[in-house]
Amino acid sequence: MFTRLLVGLDGSPNADEALEQAVHVGLRFGAKIVVAHIRETHTLGKRASDSGVLLQRAQERVTDAGLAAETILKHGNPDVELAALALDVDTVLVGRRGRSSAADVLGKTVSSLIRIAERSVIVCASKPSPMNACAIAYDGRETSQRALALVARFASVTHSTVHVIHATIDPAVGTMVVGEAEAMLSLQGIAFVTHLENGTPGAVVARVIQETQCDALFAGAHVGRRDVTVSHAEQILLHTDIPVVIQP
Repeated sequence: MFTRLLVGLDGSPNADEALEQAVHVGLRFGAKIVVAHIRETHTLGKRASDSGVLLQRAQERVTDAGLAAETILKHGNPDVELAALALDVDTVLVGRRGRSSAADVLGKTVSSLIRIAERSVIVCASKPSPMNACAIAYDGRETSQRALALVARFASVTHSTVHVIHATIDPAVGTMVVGEAEAMLSLQGIAFVTHLENGTPGAVVARVIQETQCDALFAGAHVGRRDVTVSHAEQILLHTDIPVVIQP
């Protein structure tokens, strides 16, 4: 897992942080980092050299860290092109906001990418995180179970502690739900802490992350009838600077 990472760069500060996070993860897993820049149709009139400089600097950053690097320049819609490139990697790292996004909203590329990508997406917003204390928003549903499996594999390599967070209004039912997660983590020898809290999922996850100082969040993306709702994660993406790993 995480042996081939894709980073989407657009020149924004958050995208730069995604590259730095990729380097941190890459050093732990000995990963190759693929850096992609997608030139949107309305920017094709700008100098092509700008894209070349962006990719060259990123490649130098990766190779200076002792990791293998590959650069890709494509034209089209960033979300669609990144989702297609993601089929050949283990995960995609992107910034929470692009160059044109307002400070209080998610970038349009990341909002779309977390709905259409078939690989996990790591959304980055601030300084690189060591990802030593990983929270998972767990509700027992299928994508949440896949997110649990992902964080367990991650923790088995990085020796991270996993904080299982479940929001419930019925403690008895909540205990049964988190019991499944506890059993799986115990069998794999993963260090974990369970947080069974009363309240809405977004508020509970945000509160526990703040109280425990978790430095990464894993969550599943839930498929609805017309759309995809990112379980708990999207609700707090705008309220935390830690990397959020969204598992489809």
